[in-house]
Amino acid sequence: MARTSLTDSIRQSIFTTAARSRAFEEKVFDLIKQGQFKYPLYLSAGEEYIPATLSEYFSCTIPIFAQHRAHSTYLSFGGCIDELIDELLGRASGCCKGMGGSASIQSKSIKMFGHDGLMGTQVPIAVGYAFTTKQPVITICGDAAAEEDYVMSAIAWAGTHKIPVLFVVTDNNLSILTEKKCRRNWEMDSFARSVNVNARNISDDPVEIWNALNSVELPALLNIKTDRLFWHAGAGIDEYTKTDRLLIEQNKIGDLATKIRESAKQEINRIWQKHLEM
Repeated sequence: MARTSLTDSIRQSIFTTAARSRAFEEKVFDLIKQGQFKYPLYLSAGEEYIPATLSEYFSCTIPIFAQHRAHSTYLSFGGCIDELIDELLGRASGCCKGMGGSASIQSKSIKMFGHDGLMGTQVPIAVGYAFTTKQPVITICGDAAAEEDYVMSAIAWAGTHKIPVLFVVTDNNLSILTEKKCRRNWEMDSFARSVNVNARNISDDPVEIWNALNSVELPALLNIKTDRLFWHAGAGIDEYTKTDRLLIEQNKIGDLATKIRESAKQEINRIWQKHLEM
């Protein structure tokens, strides 16, 4: 899968994508606190550098199978922001006709497919898709979904048959509020290697993600450690937050990054206001 090296211009592009996703989630977070929504929304704030880096690496041309906490995946891979907003508002003009909601974001136009409400079901579906089409795909799940039996067996089957799947585990260490150490004493990368799947255990640093993508052949699994900034569902700050990758990268880029974030915030506020006034 080797691509070019991670240049400064590519890093800036990744930051711009992630900043736009963060602005979107912060706006949704504010609307939740204001009582705009009466149903759960699953925010990806804190984790947006993962899909931002993946979309830059693959140039938005690869089918994606994701689950809840996928707003930033949808936006990073070119999904229509207007359709995402209408989906969250339950409108027929949404990307899932207003029937999927935050938990099951899908879009045929960008080849993004969600799950059916059961954690991790998109993983075996992704493996079946790649097996049938012989095309590479990405499937993304959380560290809790990765523990499901049908997820682990799908990973093992991909390893046995050398199916071109990139498994991405967004490892925020939490299943709702239960830490990983209370659930298991092993890591997903060690499991993947045991079933003949190339694997790396890395952070959400774009350099680490990029280098890992350049160094593995499919099937492969990247267990990417990250931090969610908001609760599992709803408006609350996650007490387990340790780092904010977007802020770390912003400090590296400097004043230009601050301008990028402010521009993204203004854009998102304007688009949301338009939809809320409809």
